[in-house]
Amino acid sequence: MAGLYVHVPFCRSKCIYCDFYSTPHTGRMEDYVNALIAEWQLRKHELNGDSVETLYLGGGTPSLLPPELLARLLAALPLQAVTECTVEVNPDDVTRDYIKALVDCGVNRVSMGVQSFDDNDLRVINRRHTARQALRAVDDCVDGGITNVTIDLIYGLPGQTLEAWHANIEQAFALPIKHLSAYNLTYEHGTRLWVMREKGAINEVDDDTCIAMHELLCDLAAQAGWEHYEISNFALPSFHARHNSSYWDGTPYLGLGAAAHSYDGTTRSANCAHLNRYLELIAQGKTACERETLTLAERHDEDVMLRLRTARGLDTTLLQQRYGERAARLFTAKAKPFVEQKLVAQHDTTFTLTRAGIMLSDHIISSLLWD
Repeated sequence: MAGLYVHVPFCRSKCIYCDFYSTPHTGRMEDYVNALIAEWQLRKHELNGDSVETLYLGGGTPSLLPPELLARLLAALPLQAVTECTVEVNPDDVTRDYIKALVDCGVNRVSMGVQSFDDNDLRVINRRHTARQALRAVDDCVDGGITNVTIDLIYGLPGQTLEAWHANIEQAFALPIKHLSAYNLTYEHGTRLWVMREKGAINEVDDDTCIAMHELLCDLAAQAGWEHYEISNFALPSFHARHNSSYWDGTPYLGLGAAAHSYDGTTRSANCAHLNRYLELIAQGKTACERETLTLAERHDEDVMLRLRTARGLDTTLLQQRYGERAARLFTAKAKPFVEQKLVAQHDTTFTLTRAGIMLSDHIISSLLWD
């Protein structure tokens, strides 16, 4: 089985924290959809005959695509074996007619970029919707037949308090959603958010408060019966994100569209992050990607980085099978100090980050990589 990712780069406005590739050139949507279909025909052989089990349309803002273009795109892609078909949406794009169009196309999961239920937060980060629109959009999805709804929230937003974050979590768990992705705000170099912090225009939430926010989220999620199955992801039982889980367990996936990435187990490829260049190359019958074959050490590090993000953790038996006994022994030795500090838990040959370790995951994981 394999995954298929489609990047839809169009946005009406740019969130101040976002460093994903996006463009305001919505007038080229039809050209872009035609290019996506052509790229699929050019590259479908890269899946080596594997059936596509999950399809994810991300962005950008896929919900800006007119329903007729979305229908044309999905009709051209292999949905026969797809069990999870996800489209990212902005709350202010959601209407009952739009949800009906998604259902008619075969979409069975919606990922909604809410980020906060506080209107002041939304204004600060330049989101287009209001909290009321987000609440209504969730109801419209469920009423329209898409009951598998996931939302994104961000904590550590400028000026956000622990009490305000508590209210966000309670509101999220009161909704008829099945999945929640919650991210600690990061200041990516080159974003407007980064510039604003450098100029002193916003106040960054301190590390201790962010840790307390994460702890609160974990506690409330557990009380509500949600499973914390990946560093930033929580779900009701049986509603783990299948597509995203394929990234973490090394399942091959093909990425279509400008700036999309692909991985087949040994080779990574990345499409050019430029709309016009992407369209030109595909129109010429060429692929728009650069490829990189990973070394043994790089594949080892991929396994360590991705598997330690999950609640299942990393089994050193896997390292031994793929990279040799020495790799497994070295990992175990490097992990020992973190186990003693209770930042990593060891269960026989399996290692997982503890709740305390999650907040230090970058440091811990980088310390456990190939020599």
